Amino acid sequence: MSTLPLRNSEIANSRWNLAQLVSELRVSRETTHRVRHKGRIRELPSRVVLEQIVTDLAAALFPTHYGNRDLTDESVDYFVGNTLNTALTDLTEQVRRGLFFASDEEIENDADLRRKAIGITRAFAARLPAIRALLVSDLHATYQGDPAAGSYSEILLCYPGVAATIYHRVAHTLRELGVSFLARLISDIAHSKTGIDIHPGARIGGHFCVDHGTGVVIGETAIIGERVRLYQAVTLGARRFPADENGQLIKGGERHPIVEDDVVIYAGATVLGRITIGRGSSIGGNVWLTHSVPPGSNITQAGFTQAALDRGQRVEKTEDRLAWALRAGE
Repeated sequence: MSTLPLRNSEIANSRWNLAQLVSELRVSRETTHRVRHKGRIRELPSRVVLEQIVTDLAAALFPTHYGNRDLTDESVDYFVGNTLNTALTDLTEQVRRGLFFASDEEIENDADLRRKAIGITRAFAARLPAIRALLVSDLHATYQGDPAAGSYSEILLCYPGVAATIYHRVAHTLRELGVSFLARLISDIAHSKTGIDIHPGARIGGHFCVDHGTGVVIGETAIIGERVRLYQAVTLGARRFPADENGQLIKGGERHPIVEDDVVIYAGATVLGRITIGRGSSIGGNVWLTHSVPPGSNITQAGFTQAALDRGQRVEKTEDRLAWALRAGE
């Protein structure tokens, strides 16, 4: 007696007990471990599409570097217009998807959502000339501050700090326009591509330079002034995370550093908490800083140690060494 072969689905079900697994996972999703935003299934923004959008925006801002290298004076404007049209059209759809996660407000229907998305994208487009102006100032800062930089083209094509800054300028603008989830996705794409983690909420002035850049972390509420330079593995982070009476983490709050104009922070320095690094200061490599320092400060590990030795003290913690250094006028 012959038997008919089992279909693939029947084989899989008998091997893995798929029917039961699928049923249990549905119960987990819908009942016991439900984490769905507002309890509804919605389309998520696409990381792949967002990465292409930023690529297209960069090409529109710097067309001969990130776009078509064969462009001429006659063709460049057509290229920019076409590229922008594609990028902004795609961005509108991603903004529409992202708005569902942007706030607790209920938008009644998809038509309202799309109208709002178009308005946000139009406002974003209007800011592109200002974004490019900031990015050009960042290029100047990198070229003027790095003796290894041979040209602006080299910086645009080879420097991860510039790539991360482009992503940040785009993400920060979108966040200001109310699409925080989309902005966070864009910043995470930049992090994965460059090793530089800049939260889109960070406010960063012009002529900004991240030199080398790998391992740099800049927190959500950090404020960075003009002409600031950071080297690799610098952290501008939070010192502590307050909780409410139930032990739940309190979201928000100004918990990251303020770095004033003309500050340089060298490799491996960690700056924590809502402290202020005064204008024109220099923070040395591997310094652990949790206190504000006045303008014109020169904070180094050697300065910490010498300040303690001058007072005949043995100081183990970097934080304590800083306190000694500041009292000693370092």
